[in-house]
Amino acid sequence: MSEQRQVLNKQNMNMGGGLPLEADGTDLEGLRRNIQQLMDIEAIKQLKHAYFRCIDTANLDELATLFHDDVLVHFIGGHYEWKVEGRQAYLDNIQHAFTKASVGHHNGHQPEIEILSATEARGIWYLADHMWILANQHHTTGTALYWDSYERVNGKWLIKETRYERLYEINTQLPENPNLGSHYLGVHGTAPAG
Repeated sequence: MSEQRQVLNKQNMNMGGGLPLEADGTDLEGLRRNIQQLMDIEAIKQLKHAYFRCIDTANLDELATLFHDDVLVHFIGGHYEWKVEGRQAYLDNIQHAFTKASVGHHNGHQPEIEILSATEARGIWYLADHMWILANQHHTTGTALYWDSYERVNGKWLIKETRYERLYEINTQLPENPNLGSHYLGVHGTAPAG
């Protein structure tokens, strides 16, 4: 991967400038706006948590409901860069990662959510993950920073753009696969390619 990496600060992740998180009055309409803003932040947190749950369980049907039709995905890892546009193109690609021959564990932490308007928001998430590709006895672990944009469509928040860049990534060739006492994707994952 290139040594010329961007600085991962709020400015470069397109953050800063959201609506202030402060009560803007004592009238009922002002309180309603404040409560709605908090509810929107919670809805976006639940959206991103559902994303992580759906990828680790290969729940592609529900995963599809979390993305805008025109979603942009751009992920930069230690030895890869993956860019795709459109919900269906994303789903067509991601199904090959979470197969019966893999184990995924992705957790998003420490959300920084800013509401821009009644229909637009942005967020930063800290990812910690593990991914085992059993067919190759390969394990990847690391962390990354996600930065997303969200759009409310017909009353529901959707992921409009999602990007991440790895902070670190460790790739290990395993002498043997882990002894799995449970393997959900072994039952519910997609069929491996080939």
